[in-house]
Amino acid sequence: MTSTAATPARSDRSTPRPTGPDAEAWAAQLRAANINPRTGLATDYLNHFNEAIMLLEMIPDIPECAEDFMSWRPLSYAEHFTASNFKARDLAILAYEAADTRIRAEFDNIASTMTSILTAVSSAMREVSQDKTRATLAEQATIWVKPLVSLAGGIINGGTDADVETIMAGN
Repeated sequence: MTSTAATPARSDRSTPRPTGPDAEAWAAQLRAANINPRTGLATDYLNHFNEAIMLLEMIPDIPECAEDFMSWRPLSYAEHFTASNFKARDLAILAYEAADTRIRAEFDNIASTMTSILTAVSSAMREVSQDKTRATLAEQATIWVKPLVSLAGGIINGGTDADVETIMAGN
């Protein structure tokens, strides 16, 4: 499955980060908007994935939630902020574009992995009709995606050398 949903609409462009005296003002502006000035990323994007996880967690007890989960659609970072009520959404997109390409690539890779898992599980749920099978799919997807959300949060918050194996072994 090829998915570009986790890459922003303008991923081919990079916005230069301010330097010198402007860098301090830029960092203050990002902090005020709840965007990490070291990474240029905002945790608000993770709400998109947390919404899917919440629906998945409800499926075993409320099977009708499977329909809600199957209507979840992947959004890139820029698409998420464009569609959100985030007060500094344009700044969030600009900061993302100005983020260090290594950090952004690592973050995008994790977002793409989460998107792939969630869309594959959604497709699988469409193919089955038994609530028990859907509940099993939901429980497994939650086990896979939750640690990735934590890993993405670590990147957003400036974590370095994230160890996927350690995080995944924690479940």
